[in-house]
Amino acid sequence: MTQKTQRDLVAEYFAGFRTSDHPRILATLADDVEWVIHGHRTTHGKAEFDGEIENPAFTGSPELDVQRIHEDGPVVITTGEGRGTSLDHGRFRFAFNDLFTFRDGLITRVDSYVVPLP
Repeated sequence: MTQKTQRDLVAEYFAGFRTSDHPRILATLADDVEWVIHGHRTTHGKAEFDGEIENPAFTGSPELDVQRIHEDGPVVITTGEGRGTSLDHGRFRFAFNDLFTFRDGLITRVDSYVVPLP
């Protein structure tokens, strides 16, 4: 069996979000994962991370288009655009940048930057 690369794990992570597949996303994460959604909140550990996967302020799964990927040592950086549906405001578009930090073959930290688009 071939070991998954960091890029493979990031692809799995995004595939999981596109279908709200909690087990698929959580399988890419270390138990002590930290998710920093800059300007919003920080989660600590898989349980808190799991609670943010389907934030109650939104409905459905996001559409995520990863446009660029850069890898340097234990870090993978992605940029892209997405679409989602907010319960309060309806459909919206956004640009994102996610920085994934790895340890022992799993994601240990995700730094997310999200910018609304017109």
